[in-house]
Amino acid sequence: MSVEILSIIVLIVMFIIASIFPINLGIFGFVAAFIVGNLISGLEIEEIFSGFPASLFVILAGVTYLFSIAQTNGTIDLITQSGLRLVRGNIGLVPWIMFILSTLLTSVGAHGVASVAVFAPIALRLAAQNNINPLMMGIMVTQGAFAGSYSPINPVGVVVNGVLQSRDLPTAPGLLYLNALIFSVVFAGIIFVIFGGVRLLKKQLNRDVPHTSEIATTLEENTDIQEVTKITWYKGATLAGIVLMVIFTLVFDANIGFAAFTVGLVLALFSPREQSGVLARMPWAVILMISGIVTYVGVMEKIGTTEYLTHLIEKVGNPMIAALAASYIGGVISAFASTTGILAAILPMAAPILQDPTISAIGVITAICIASAIVDLSPFSTNGALLLANVQGVKERVFFRQILIFSIVIIATAPGIAWLVFVLIGIP
Repeated sequence: MSVEILSIIVLIVMFIIASIFPINLGIFGFVAAFIVGNLISGLEIEEIFSGFPASLFVILAGVTYLFSIAQTNGTIDLITQSGLRLVRGNIGLVPWIMFILSTLLTSVGAHGVASVAVFAPIALRLAAQNNINPLMMGIMVTQGAFAGSYSPINPVGVVVNGVLQSRDLPTAPGLLYLNALIFSVVFAGIIFVIFGGVRLLKKQLNRDVPHTSEIATTLEENTDIQEVTKITWYKGATLAGIVLMVIFTLVFDANIGFAAFTVGLVLALFSPREQSGVLARMPWAVILMISGIVTYVGVMEKIGTTEYLTHLIEKVGNPMIAALAASYIGGVISAFASTTGILAAILPMAAPILQDPTISAIGVITAICIASAIVDLSPFSTNGALLLANVQGVKERVFFRQILIFSIVIIATAPGIAWLVFVLIGIP
């Protein structure tokens, strides 16, 4: 067996084991990089270290650090409360408010899992108390998280664009974000109609349910943050800091990670006593996972695996079929493993398709990204698990079966639809 095939098998086994057992995929990545790269292929340790994504690490750590400060000091809950006031008692607007809030949160840099963790308890509680289909509500929350996940300042968007840039592959951060956002909005609209959302527009919130002014209690129970409705100078400074980070990044082309660290440090100096627990809130498991898998992918490149796969994809002959296959591979594996890790691994392997002048590179990238992220409702993913943990008024086994069946349908259809829209038809 060639070392190239062995490295691919190891990658697949890594994802399978990590999806079954609660072991961080990044640890598998680092160990595999050492065994496959050094012990089997004879690479020097320095060569393995060169594959560590130092720039990506700074970006991810910086953005999540700033977001952790915003979550700890109550700024995120302030944003949530302000959005919930827009409901004005109409049940039919609740799912869309959750969708919009989740989208906004991920669009400004929050990880999708963090967004679902914040809104799932509130959304599913409201669903149980107002006879809203919990599956529909859960889908709206996770789709909102997906809608903003490819923002240029979201960790997932950062990973995708960073992987593409590091390999001199075509990039269009703004267009990728817009494509994913529009696709998610249309998908959410279809789900809203299918699950009876239209009839909900004629109903008002249950009188026994806390209205928007009282939902702060629910937020406090889930975030341990007091007085979420009260704006303070520190929350105002945090909001201004997030805006400044966005401006520095998009207007002045500053490094996102360093810009976020700078704003975060200033906020920390403003109120040192409020920094307790900030670092603990950061998604270190996600950062470790990304660092490990990208390091291993770097080893795969050095031993020739990427080139090997390139030749295989070239043999397909039809770039359209190759793009469709890549979309389904991303969708199927992502339903059981990390979306970010899958994208970090599969995008470099799709290089031959992206460099083919007869096909839209951004269309292929969009199709793969959408196919890999839209299945995050799977009960085997973190988002799906969060929904299962917070559902009310429905037996967990029943809700699990509903999510599982829906996930199978999405896995079977969504990658093909994304490929049809963005690759075959070529929109935009």
